[in-house]
This record gives sequence, structure tokens and C-alpha cells, in this order.
Amino acid sequence: MAAKNHPRKGSTLTVEPITSLEAITAIRFLLKDRPRDLALFVVGINTALRAGDLLALTVGQAREILAGGERGAAIREHKTGKVRRLVFNRACREVLAGPGGILDGPGLDESGPLFSGRRGRMTPSWLNRLIKGWCRAVGLKGRYGTHTLRKTWGYHQRVSFGVDIPTLMTVFGHASQRQTLTYLCVQPEEVRGVYANVL
Repeated sequence: MAAKNHPRKGSTLTVEPITSLEAITAIRFLLKDRPRDLALFVVGINTALRAGDLLALTVGQAREILAGGERGAAIREHKTGKVRRLVFNRACREVLAGPGGILDGPGLDESGPLFSGRRGRMTPSWLNRLIKGWCRAVGLKGRYGTHTLRKTWGYHQRVSFGVDIPTLMTVFGHASQRQTLTYLCVQPEEVRGVYANVL
């Protein structure tokens, strides 16, 4: 018998992006007194990192990325082995190095995990539970999990900021535009939108 969070063998469960900007604001407000969780959420929805890569970031790597400014710093993706340049935007900088940020304090182990729990480095399954809890707490219905953070980044790059699909394909490492549209859950919306165009 399959666990509730796992699909049956041979099938998949697709998690959704957080499409509502109001829900994103609500989650940020929910986490305002939990610096680690707020940083996890904000960095997750602003970098397109997979959960494993997000949780593998060290304090030293985060400082190096911050020091790189608009050029950021290179990290190696665990799943693909590819080197990727990561840049932290203003929102990431605030939750990491701003007043009360998780890097705003002495005595941090530079080689230690940026995001840690009481037992050390966090696991993707623990992050999965956190994300589901955050989404439930703000009243979101649907399937949410670790890929939600990455998908939220891509969804809003496409829908809110108008970033083209080939650029997003490159970031995600997808082989086709269809794969990217399906991944971001925007294909049905875009197809429906075509029929609204008046000639």
C-alpha cells in the first residue's frame, strides 16, 4: 500500500506552483517570526533551485553568492552535475543578510548548511512537510510540495514578468517548450487565452 504522499509505482503526482501573489504575501507574513523558514521560502521562490540544491547550500556558498553581487557565484547542481551561476535578488538578500536575516550574526560555521534543523541539515522530505503546512495555513487548496517553490518561480517569471519560454527552458534544463509549459501548469491557461483574442 502506497504512502499518502507517494504516487503508486508507475504514476506521478504533479504539485502546483503558488499562482496567487496574495498567497505568497500571506505565507511571508505567516513566517515573519521564523527567520529560517522565511529564508527557505523566499530563496526557494526566487532562485528556481531544486529542493536538494537549496538544502545543500552552505553558509560559505551563500556568502560567496551575496559577495558576487549581480554576477553571483557558481554552484554545481546535484541532479544534473551542471555548473550554474546563482544570483540572489533583493528579496533573498534581505532574508539572508539583512537585519534579522539568518546570516546576520556571528559564529556561523562557513562549511555548515545554510538551512538546518535541530538535527543538522534539513532533508527534502522535511521541506516537503513544511511547504504543505504553509500552504494549508493560508488556505490554499491543491497539491503542494518541494517542487512548488521552483514551479512558483517559473510560473511568475512567465505569467507575472513575461519571460519567454526558451529562456525558462534553459533555466530548468528542459528539452522542449511543451515540457516547460506543462511543468509550470500554464499551458491550459495560455491555450484558453488564445480563444479570447478578438480579430
